[in-house]
Amino acid sequence: MIFQKKLSMIIVWKLKMKNKILILLFFCFILSGCAGVSSSGIFGTGVSVAIDPRSLGTQIDDSLMQKNLTARILLLNKNYLLSVKSKVLDGRIFLTGKVDEPEEKLKLTKIAWETNGVRSVRNDIKIKEAFNFKQSAKDLLITSQLRTALILNKEIKATNYQIDTYKKKIYIYGISQTKDEKDLVITEAKEILDVEDVIASILLVDNLRIKTN
Repeated sequence: MIFQKKLSMIIVWKLKMKNKILILLFFCFILSGCAGVSSSGIFGTGVSVAIDPRSLGTQIDDSLMQKNLTARILLLNKNYLLSVKSKVLDGRIFLTGKVDEPEEKLKLTKIAWETNGVRSVRNDIKIKEAFNFKQSAKDLLITSQLRTALILNKEIKATNYQIDTYKKKIYIYGISQTKDEKDLVITEAKEILDVEDVIASILLVDNLRIKTN
């Protein structure tokens, strides 16, 4: 009887410990899940959410819009996975890339505007031309040079910007802390050799819908 009683007590104790461990694991999962929502920075660079000027709520809204938009774009044409880029910032949608026909560009614009919660759409998608290796190499070099310049400039949060170059025209998307930072980013772009134009779609923190959590 004594042995059975002790055995029962041991079993009960183990069950309690097991429940505590399960609860602990559950909370760890919840916390890690929440961190995963906002730990990748504005452009998925793995940077802490602390440097993202958007509120946590806005980041989540943008993330959901991004996933919805991406899914619908790929549903239209799987090849767009490589040829079309999209970014959602503060409910604003930015499209870049290349397509074969003007009609495709119009369809993508329509899809963007049909996204739930969209505030505005900017479509900078270009119509494809015959592949030019020399031109593509130059565009890649320009993008790399500007990315490096932004990283080395301590007055600029380089992770807050996305850069695309097409035919020596630089397209910049992102969020600046101040107008001075925005002007500095544009200046850095214009100083790159062979750049013909700079098209900047840069939002200021003061213009975001919600500036604090």
